Amino acid sequence: MSDINRRYVLVVNGKSAGDPALRAAVAKKRRAGMALIVYATWEAGDAGLFAEASVDHGATHVIAGGGDGTVNEVVNGLMRLPREKRPALGIVPLGSANDFARSLGLPLEPYAALQKICRWDTQPVDVVRISAAGRGKGVDQYYLNMATGGFGAEVTSSTPKLLKKLLGGAAYSVMGAFKTWRHRSYEGTLNWDTCEEKAAFLLVALGNARQSGGGQVLAPRAKINDGYLDMLLVKNFTSFQDLPQLIRELRQFPARGRFVRYLPVSKLSVSTDPSHPAWPLTLDGEAHRFDAFSAEVVPLALRLAMPEDSSLLVARTPASLADNDDGDDRPQKPMPDTQTDASLDHSAADTQRDPSSLFAR
Repeated sequence: MSDINRRYVLVVNGKSAGDPALRAAVAKKRRAGMALIVYATWEAGDAGLFAEASVDHGATHVIAGGGDGTVNEVVNGLMRLPREKRPALGIVPLGSANDFARSLGLPLEPYAALQKICRWDTQPVDVVRISAAGRGKGVDQYYLNMATGGFGAEVTSSTPKLLKKLLGGAAYSVMGAFKTWRHRSYEGTLNWDTCEEKAAFLLVALGNARQSGGGQVLAPRAKINDGYLDMLLVKNFTSFQDLPQLIRELRQFPARGRFVRYLPVSKLSVSTDPSHPAWPLTLDGEAHRFDAFSAEVVPLALRLAMPEDSSLLVARTPASLADNDDGDDRPQKPMPDTQTDASLDHSAADTQRDPSSLFAR
């Protein structure tokens, strides 16, 4: 599609609406002929409503201007539209972490980001649907990047931004437990494919992309168009003597370690005993608490303006580039070299951090 036939709607987080660099970028692109309508959010939910209403303006692209939370709202608005009417997604990173944008290799300056959105072809990517219930409430929504559950999600969502920049993800979860020794693990029963595991977990991470928590890589082998989630499980530990083994496993991401498991799944469900505390769950940075939740990949549900040579993309054959509603024509996830679990027969940004790096001292 040539740029002359494109119509863009930019949905900006209201906190960033006055950003001088963003305003200059919008003005410059409009002078160059970009058909661009701008909406600024006022309250929670606005970004999704604006994205959903973009079809009334004949939008071909909806651009999320903000951090991971704004991107998440826009994605949910787009997913409420029928697939055939769904505009493509672009991202102008304006948040403090911008984990998803960094994973994709997007420009972090507003003008450069708008330039690339106009020039890049869009790529079909997976979206994750998550359903959760408990404590008298429930959600049924979507995310593009990462969901985390357990103590790690609780700590990440309640930590000031400065600390989030220093400590994040799995390493921050364990570091907090190590320093206070008052950590809370969360008991649950996990079901995926033909497997079930019941244990006390510090962290469950479900990555469609690779990083969360301000640069913490939790899903290093994730691909955003392979039809799978990369699942990271970190089990509870009870002794200082366990730390060396935990450090090794957080560096290696084994398929079946003593404390850490890392494997691709297409669907996962988590349930808890009602007498136990509800699980904290974050969806692209937004915090919730639930007794049960499930996550499932919706294959190739959105088109995303991104580099076609991104390491997050699986190379696809021409025949598989078309949207596939039933999801049968998906690339296969390679089996990890160390994998022996029969259930897995489906066989660089500068801010990224090794989850074990805080313990290697």
